[in-house]
Amino acid sequence: MSKIVCFGEVLWDVFPTHKKIGGAPLNVAVRLKSLNNDVAMVSAIGNDDLGKLILNYINDLKINADAVVILEDYTTGEVAVTLNEKGAATYEIVHPKAWDKIPFTATAATLVKQADAFVFGSLITRDDVSKNTLYQLLELAKYTVFDVNLRAPFYNKEILIDLMCKADFIKFNDEELYEISAFLGSPFHNLEQNIRFIAKKTKTAHICVTKGEHGAVLLYNNTLFYNSGYKIKVVDTVGSGDSFLATLIHHLLDNHNPQKSLDIACAVGALVAQNEGANPIISENEILDFSRL
Repeated sequence: MSKIVCFGEVLWDVFPTHKKIGGAPLNVAVRLKSLNNDVAMVSAIGNDDLGKLILNYINDLKINADAVVILEDYTTGEVAVTLNEKGAATYEIVHPKAWDKIPFTATAATLVKQADAFVFGSLITRDDVSKNTLYQLLELAKYTVFDVNLRAPFYNKEILIDLMCKADFIKFNDEELYEISAFLGSPFHNLEQNIRFIAKKTKTAHICVTKGEHGAVLLYNNTLFYNSGYKIKVVDTVGSGDSFLATLIHHLLDNHNPQKSLDIACAVGALVAQNEGANPIISENEILDFSRL
């Protein structure tokens, strides 16, 4: 079991017919907790009914919510989610919301200092308040996990590059990898070459690139590991990458074999994608049966 802090947006994903609690860092936290880690969330909600429901949800899962701040001047986040015929999601993200204004607190600082890992994403940098809090907490963290999540227009390349240089582990999807490689002036067109190019540029030893239904590639201490994916019927992809990341980090922090860690993470990501919503309950037996590991 590891102590892990997740930092960033907590919100409601609003689908055409229903709404569900989400936000990438919270999705990661939920999956990490389901794997029996000691997990804390650092975020902000509004003093409203939607915020209270999120706080109750976090507490019910026994995720530490001591650093989830209630703000009077901003409402709890909501994101309009649209799914195409293949279940792939696009998002309309309103600004500003409470999670854009996460304050730096002594409670959050203590949690991060005590944690084995600190997980954060790029979307949280769209507002200076949460961005400044992130930078302060990064200085206190032992092992930093950067989940690149490019949502136009809420990112710029200078901040992305700076955060990659501060990260111990970076996760991209393949489109994000190529876009950021171009930012950095990569001369390469090959996926593996660009992974190694970014690792060298940012001095990051641990990089993972997801490839949707085609699995993922993991660079871990100069060795590449591969999983070619699992054939499933996609219901929706919301949260699939978050559960993948949580599962991968969980196993790597427990010093499991990187190849086995990647295989299990890909299995969990696929299982999430064939269910509705970001955080379906998935048992260890389901994972083992699905992947035949």
